[in-house]
Amino acid sequence: MKKAILLPVLFLFVLPFTFAQKNITLEDIWSKGTFSQERLEALRSLKNGEEYSVLKVDREQHSVRVDAFSYETGEKTRTLIDAKAIPGLPYFRTYDFNADESAALLSTELESIYRRSTQGVYYVYSLEDQSLVKVSPHKIKEPTFSPDGKKVAFSYENNLYIRDLDQEEPLQITKDGKVNAIINGTTDWVYEEEFAFTRAYAWNKDGTKIGFLRFDESQVPEITMEYYGTSPQRDLYPYPYTYKYPKAGENNSKVSLWIYDLKTAQLQQIDLGRTYEYLPRIKWTEDPDILSVQAMNRHQDELDLLFVQATDYTAKVVLHEEDSAYIDITDNLTFLADNSFIWTSEKDNWNHIYYYDHTGALIRQVTHGDWDVTLFYGYDQQKDRLFYQSTENGSINRDVYSISLQGKQKKRLTPNTGTNEADFSQNFVYFINTFNDVRTPNVYTLHKASNGKLVRTIEDNRALREQLKDYDLSGKELSTLDINGNTLNMWMIKPKDFDPDKKYPLFLFQYSGPGSQQVSNSFYAANDFWYEMLASQGYIVACVDGRGTGFKGADFKKSTQLQLGKYEVQDQIAVAQKLGKESFIDADRIGIWGWSYGGFMASNALFQGADTFKMAIAVAPVTSWRFYDSIYTERYMNTPQENPEGYDQNSPITHVDQLKGKFLLVHGSGDDNVHVQNSMQMIEALIQADKDFDWAIYPDNDHGIYGGNTRNQLYRKMTQFIHKNL
Repeated sequence: MKKAILLPVLFLFVLPFTFAQKNITLEDIWSKGTFSQERLEALRSLKNGEEYSVLKVDREQHSVRVDAFSYETGEKTRTLIDAKAIPGLPYFRTYDFNADESAALLSTELESIYRRSTQGVYYVYSLEDQSLVKVSPHKIKEPTFSPDGKKVAFSYENNLYIRDLDQEEPLQITKDGKVNAIINGTTDWVYEEEFAFTRAYAWNKDGTKIGFLRFDESQVPEITMEYYGTSPQRDLYPYPYTYKYPKAGENNSKVSLWIYDLKTAQLQQIDLGRTYEYLPRIKWTEDPDILSVQAMNRHQDELDLLFVQATDYTAKVVLHEEDSAYIDITDNLTFLADNSFIWTSEKDNWNHIYYYDHTGALIRQVTHGDWDVTLFYGYDQQKDRLFYQSTENGSINRDVYSISLQGKQKKRLTPNTGTNEADFSQNFVYFINTFNDVRTPNVYTLHKASNGKLVRTIEDNRALREQLKDYDLSGKELSTLDINGNTLNMWMIKPKDFDPDKKYPLFLFQYSGPGSQQVSNSFYAANDFWYEMLASQGYIVACVDGRGTGFKGADFKKSTQLQLGKYEVQDQIAVAQKLGKESFIDADRIGIWGWSYGGFMASNALFQGADTFKMAIAVAPVTSWRFYDSIYTERYMNTPQENPEGYDQNSPITHVDQLKGKFLLVHGSGDDNVHVQNSMQMIEALIQADKDFDWAIYPDNDHGIYGGNTRNQLYRKMTQFIHKNL
């Protein structure tokens, strides 16, 4: 047997903390913020290319401001916005400058709606004369400046408005907006969740037109969640919340594309030439009269890029892609001055950069190789340099590169192996690199974009690194494991006093969703400190990314198509069985856990691997893909009507009769994403199968299950369950 786990690539904290004294507690992780990192909050590159701005919040002083810093020296150059100096505005949460940086949109009273959407009270603050204008007396959504900075568009009560800042009353562009029926300019729930955007309108280059999406969700089925009034007021009666949620195979919103002309006040629906199920992106080109739109079929295996002429409202397909499984939507589409464009695609099995002319004719593939472009940062047309992030240095690592548009003179700009991200100055002279690996919390450094040369260190989280020396941390080992004909990435955390002659219980974590990654050369998230705590209590904790996960090529990622929960479960069972043969692991004491997709997997692994796993914890799990939303589920499964066996044979509900081990099921009753219905259906199936199990419902909590002492209590419950049953 190949013992890949005995060949660790990297270790965390092994040498520096030999004499550590403290043990990690749940309060350290979830209450005290002991392991919080310093970050550059709301970083913006300023238009002069010589400065960047950062949001500075001093909670002790109850102050917030935006400061500008010199790229070259790191010295603070000026304070751009200071809430204390603005009468009537004691604080703000976010800021966005207009194009010439003479004014900023400031948000207050922000409240979350769903995962990405918020609404709040917004002000326009003039940096020139310090005047303050409230955009609307109401809480609004998604305000943006016009290109000349003289207007602000926004959404209110599902309608789109434009506020001329010299006028008191805004112009109402649409008038048919209605809750749970018609949405103009912002997205419905499923677009927000699965296509990852909320602003569904855009200004053209000269500010004379706005393109937007209109969602008719009147025929989309509704779901109602009951809220139990767990606020301090202790509401006497529960109250319902109803919204539109298209489950797999059900009606989606009918989405249409519109253009509003500010000069003529004309509102025009665009005929795209055929009916598309989804319009996941709109973006104006460099030509103010050409709007691009990405359009897909319901299976999401065909994608058209169309150019819409805003003069005569005609649409033309300029690029068409097809895939045997599905096509991922990204934000990588970038237009050059002549309206040629840069695009990324997986059509050669790896995600690479392609260059097309203004008609959609392919000029060349810019990047090549058995690795993925993971982020596209932009193009410096003056110096002919494209900037991107990729996995060229291994699927668990990320580096930043530059290359010419001709695909030549490629340069690696980040010297340290691990996870590197970049934030470029507007003129592409500098970039701020955020680096971390399994040993190192975030280090922010300034580099020359031309060659990657280090200019200076901005922030290295020295205080956190010093703090960590006081804790008894074991270290995360990165390696690989050969499972079912594939070499899979793995990390493992062993007890600090690990003795290879002893046997330890094994606790597996995984997520396993399509295109995801949990094994990476990156610094600890909060859960990793929990795993360290468990390791200090005598457990080995490990994670393996099986088939269907990302950054190992499209074929590997899409191998679970039409069978979510089949091959991933086979891999996790095989992982447990193989690791259980190691001399230092007790094969009779193996557990598994996961959240969301990971909860779906943990349930399936325990039921279908009843002779392998002793226990499992499933938090907020999908228990049948029939209960989950249309866009995500059908991307990988088609509809239930087309693929009933794929839905039912891989549902953990189907396999409850096989349960032998101990099972803890957790859900938030206010989960708008994976509805508590999933767990209720599982609970009833377990009851009728006459199986014993433990469960917990967190009242009014959403998919994240947090707030107050909630996380602390949840992780204490899970820790006690592990101690009792593993």
